[in-house]
Amino acid sequence: MGGARLLVNAEPRAGTNSDCAPLPWIGACALRTQPLRKRARAIGRKRQRRPHVGSAAMDADTGSDSSPRGPGCSLRHFACEQNLLSRPDGSASFLQGDTSVLAGVYGPAEVKVNKEIFNKATLEVILRPKIGLPGVAEKSRERMIRNTCEAVVLGALHPRTSITVVLQVVSDAGSLLACCLNAACMALVDAGVPMQALFCGVTCALDSDGTLMLDPTAKQEKEARAVLTFALESVERKLLMSTTKGLYSDTELQQCLAAAQAASQHVFRFYRESLQRRYSKS
Repeated sequence: MGGARLLVNAEPRAGTNSDCAPLPWIGACALRTQPLRKRARAIGRKRQRRPHVGSAAMDADTGSDSSPRGPGCSLRHFACEQNLLSRPDGSASFLQGDTSVLAGVYGPAEVKVNKEIFNKATLEVILRPKIGLPGVAEKSRERMIRNTCEAVVLGALHPRTSITVVLQVVSDAGSLLACCLNAACMALVDAGVPMQALFCGVTCALDSDGTLMLDPTAKQEKEARAVLTFALESVERKLLMSTTKGLYSDTELQQCLAAAQAASQHVFRFYRESLQRRYSKS
């Protein structure tokens, strides 16, 4: 985990192909790993042959394990596997239900002069869709993920360097931005990038009756009156970033934020359990 380089506090306080062209240069760091899409397909086939790593479904109210998804009040099954790729400094595959994202982190590394910041690291985020080229939606998500990472990464410890986070969407079955945030966090941890706290993403949806649903599926998002995604940090569960779509009242916004903060403690608990399983001597 990088020893003294990892400065995080994950305890929440009370309250196709082989002839695919290589990835382009990003900053001053060449992404010379296998194409992420090819690797993502290989991981998908591998998952079909064995159980998910660290799979768990947690009720957002009680925190108890529950295989079936409750009526809008539970999180889908989580699964995470780190250090999948050989070339990045850190990598992670994160799965929420049927939504899966593969993340790779490069750096701190040399940065191009025109992107150099004299007093902190330059952080870049690249989000690649499952098929096709990145569009407006991907660029918007890149900006939100970058802003979230910049809020917790201690870039001042590595001035005049570059930290690049590459995210490859493997499958999108709802709550994609939240899954991207979770994958990015676990990849940063695997790379040993110094952070003042962990972070996670939680998506909420409101249907036409005002019923709140956590971690909605793609169908639920499509039918929802409003969809809200929050990025929260692990120390005091403070809000780092939020994005909303649809119509909602101020009261509903506060209800969704409170539900996301309550659900975040289960995500952070999953982080700890996943890391403990990986680094335990047994």
